[in-house]
Amino acid sequence: MRLVLIGDGESPHLLKWARALSQQRELELWAASTRGFAPEFHFLIPEDRRLALNTDPAHAGGNFAVLKQLPALGAWLKRVDADWLHAHYLTSHGTLAWAARRGWKLRARIAGSAWGSDILVTPGQGWAYRWLTTQVLKACAITTSDSEHMSARMRELGASEVMTFPFGLEQLPKQNVRKQPWLFFANRGLEPIYRPHRVIEVFAAIAARQPQARLVVANDGSLRGALEAQVATLGLSGRVEFTGRLDATSQGRRYAPARWFLSLPESDSVSVSVLEAMAHECLPILSDLPANHEVLGTAGSLELVSPGTLLGRHGLILKEDEDLTTLPDRLELLAGQAEVGGQPIDADRLGAANRAWVAEHAMFGPAVTRFIARLKSL
Repeated sequence: MRLVLIGDGESPHLLKWARALSQQRELELWAASTRGFAPEFHFLIPEDRRLALNTDPAHAGGNFAVLKQLPALGAWLKRVDADWLHAHYLTSHGTLAWAARRGWKLRARIAGSAWGSDILVTPGQGWAYRWLTTQVLKACAITTSDSEHMSARMRELGASEVMTFPFGLEQLPKQNVRKQPWLFFANRGLEPIYRPHRVIEVFAAIAARQPQARLVVANDGSLRGALEAQVATLGLSGRVEFTGRLDATSQGRRYAPARWFLSLPESDSVSVSVLEAMAHECLPILSDLPANHEVLGTAGSLELVSPGTLLGRHGLILKEDEDLTTLPDRLELLAGQAEVGGQPIDADRLGAANRAWVAEHAMFGPAVTRFIARLKSL
């Protein structure tokens, strides 16, 4: 079965898909990138099976330069004559796959993988974006999503079959480092959608009561300067470390000793960072979003300390109107030891449960194997 990945070849997310797909037997993997290719692609897909369009797409949209490359992409796909076009990020690369299939009368069917904002944000930006998203979803024989919340939205917009599985881990990390009870880690982008100001605000409320509290912020973005100023104004410069972007190995070293993981975006699907944190036995503190409830299993959760903050199997969800002055008390109870329903509960036990849950439910390789089996059956 011949499958062409269509996406951003410089994205670590597309590279992760390529690594998983390259392990599938009886699959001939090709790739078309709107930009170039990350170096690791050279070891996964031969050069004569790759097309780099070498454009410079803007995340904010308006990418006419990408559409101008459609004739080159369409002609190349016609020669490849694939069974499947697998488009990643539906409102850009999904559009290219749809237009190429129609314009060049390709026999290939389309599989589309949604990444989050292409479904949860873009269709709400105007009727044209909504119409385009709907057309792409209807053109897909099958789509993938990493949360039930996003899958439901995709069906509302016209998707037929949706496979739902986390964009999970390729392997479990080693975890042999003792946790520091008041070390917090955050690594989402320093951009408005991830609300890093809220992360600093929550940490400040904890630090005001807990002198041992420390925060590591491991990413970069347009808000970094403002965040550093916010930290200085709060008098927390000695307790908050900005590392900039880290590679996977360096991030693992930061996850390992952290007890808590902060991720408080305004919109999100199931975040790989949250899954990584859980695999490192961290306890995530997350914003009140449907996908986060899915991960933490809060439908059957325990209300350990107070209404409003739910302790699921694996962490805490903060409501928007949360009283942050009581948050340190709740974390202190978890960081120490408590008993609920006659059962002992503490941070180490919850962290170990997180890792076990990821091992059972959120590994990427088995999910991709099921996905390929479904493509073959179609």
